[in-house]
Amino acid sequence: MEKKYSVPTPSDQFGARKIAFLTPEYPHAKTGNSGGIGTSIKNLAKGLLVTECSVCVLVYGQKEDGLFDDEGITVHQIKNVKIKGLSWFFTRKKIERLINQLYNEKKIDLVEAPDWTGITSFIQPEKCPIVIRLNGSDAYFCHLDQRPVKWKNKFHERRALEKADGLLAVSQFTADKTNEVFGLNKNFTIIPNCIDTNDFEGNSTISRSNTILYFGSLIRKKGLLELPYIFNEVVKENPLAQLILVGKDVADIVSGSSSTWEMMKPLFSEQVLSNVKYLGSVPYTEIQNYIKEATVCVFPSFAEALPVSWIEAMAMQKAVVASNIGWASDVIDNGINGFLVHPEKHKEYADAILKLLADENLRQEMGKAARQKVINKFSIATVAKQSLDFYQKVLNLKTHK
Repeated sequence: MEKKYSVPTPSDQFGARKIAFLTPEYPHAKTGNSGGIGTSIKNLAKGLLVTECSVCVLVYGQKEDGLFDDEGITVHQIKNVKIKGLSWFFTRKKIERLINQLYNEKKIDLVEAPDWTGITSFIQPEKCPIVIRLNGSDAYFCHLDQRPVKWKNKFHERRALEKADGLLAVSQFTADKTNEVFGLNKNFTIIPNCIDTNDFEGNSTISRSNTILYFGSLIRKKGLLELPYIFNEVVKENPLAQLILVGKDVADIVSGSSSTWEMMKPLFSEQVLSNVKYLGSVPYTEIQNYIKEATVCVFPSFAEALPVSWIEAMAMQKAVVASNIGWASDVIDNGINGFLVHPEKHKEYADAILKLLADENLRQEMGKAARQKVINKFSIATVAKQSLDFYQKVLNLKTHK
């Protein structure tokens, strides 16, 4: 079936636009592993292409310089410059030269970059405007995790925000917390992450009974050390419940352990551990299969900006139990299209899961409402239009300076 998106064409509103994304990650076999930032960029790029914008992605930190086409998206691979003590500076200047070249050749009009480690802090293009979209800086996540941040990262992140021509944030919580962390008073336009709802379609009635799914990195900040206690409570009431974990096992920065999964295992009671399956990392294209089979999806996270995984599960009409911290209310309306519970309230969190496991009608009702929320707020059509509106305002301001 041909995919259709209700995004205005350039003749409707914008004229031809040439947008570039600067990023440390991008989901493609040639560019290596990618997390939420890379996935969000590709989703937005797909929406922009439908409007007949041209899109290029500048991926730094690559093994070699390169150039290739990814379904209409031009991808520039950038190898970092290695000079002891000055790699960060010369890599930024290399990126700056590429941006100037692409702008002078009329291949780009504007660059969007993430806030992570402040890559644009010493990138000063001659004319091309730079927009920063907050997906959560290192200083932001360190603040939420209550651990120290590297002074160099915080310095670059603050400087990049102060120099940007435009500022976006994926949630109001992330914008407010970023201002607090850096002692700033910046105005951020809120435009969330997006997904292709055509790629994430599902039915809440298609699932294996009593299956609870977590997908994402196994890491402390996403509440993985609370999940065993929550699941222990679930199994007390429902001995048939199964917990499926899908994602990369990450070292724990607090304890120094090389494996969060190994830290989790002794937290499950002995009889409960047999109900748990950890499948490790799987290709992104296979994640949907696990979501389809899940009865309930759980995300007990302590630190996010606006998580794409939550939106993906909701788009597939799955009942979700997530954390109730900060950004959560930007995604889920508690009791309407999911449940929000603090991860440390293990019994209360388990009760929300048990309620959904036991009530198919409630799961269907929440699942349908969840997908509608995604279509209305997080679809690539909606977010592409909002982003184009913002880019146009930045270009207009830059032109009249």
